[in-house]
Amino acid sequence: MDDTATLPQQNELKPARELAAGSTTRWDGESAAYRQARTALLADEIELRRQIQRVAEQRRALPPGPVAKDYRFRDEQDREIGLADLFGEHDTLFTYLWMYGPERQRPCPMCTQFVGSLDIPARDIEQRLSLAIIGRSPVARQLAFARERGWRNLKFYQTIDDDFVHDTHWVVDGEEWAGVLVWKREGDTVRLFWAAEGGFETADPGFDPHLAPDPTPLWNILDWTPSGRDAKWYPKLEY
Repeated sequence: MDDTATLPQQNELKPARELAAGSTTRWDGESAAYRQARTALLADEIELRRQIQRVAEQRRALPPGPVAKDYRFRDEQDREIGLADLFGEHDTLFTYLWMYGPERQRPCPMCTQFVGSLDIPARDIEQRLSLAIIGRSPVARQLAFARERGWRNLKFYQTIDDDFVHDTHWVVDGEEWAGVLVWKREGDTVRLFWAAEGGFETADPGFDPHLAPDPTPLWNILDWTPSGRDAKWYPKLEY
C-alpha cells in the first residue's frame, strides 16, 4: 500500500466485531468462555489497529513545522557537519537523542535497549529515510559502547551545539532526557516534522510516559504476556 494513500473512512470499513466474528482460528481444548473473550479482544485489537492508522494519517497531515537552525554536530571522522548533512540521500531524517552524556559512566539502560532494537532493521529503515543516533559524548565513546553491544549498522553523532540541546529539551534543569525527533528537508530548508511530546504531564497513573504506538519492542512483547509490564521492572545493561 502506498504510504501516501488516504485510508478508508470509518464508515467504509466493516465493523470490527463483524471482522472478529468471521475469524476461523480455533485452538484445541479452548473453552467457550475463552473463545467468546478472545473474539471480543480481537475486535478491540482491530479497533486499535485502525486507531493507530488514523493517528499516523493525522501525523502525516500536520502543517509545516518550524524551520530548524543550522545545528552543528561531529561525525565518526570528527568532521563538523550541519543538520542538513545528516539527511544523506533522503528528505526525511529520524533522530534519537540518547542519554549518554559525558557525565554518565554508562548510557541509560532504557535508551540502550531501544537503540539496540534499531540496529538490525537500520538497513531496512534507511531504504526510506535516514537514521541518526545523537549523543552528547564524543562519537568515539558512543561507538565503543556500540561495538561492546554488537551494534554494527547505526550512525552516531555528537552534538556540539548548545542551541540544539536547549531547543530539543534534551537537558532540562541540568537533567538529561531522551528524545525522538523527525525532520523533513525541503530544498535547502530543514523543518521539524514531528517530535515525541509525551512527558510526565501526559502520563496515565501507573505508567511511565510514552505515546502510542509504543516504539519499544520490549514493552510490546511484555504486553502480550500474562504478567504484562511490571511497573517496578526495568532493563539493565548487565544481567
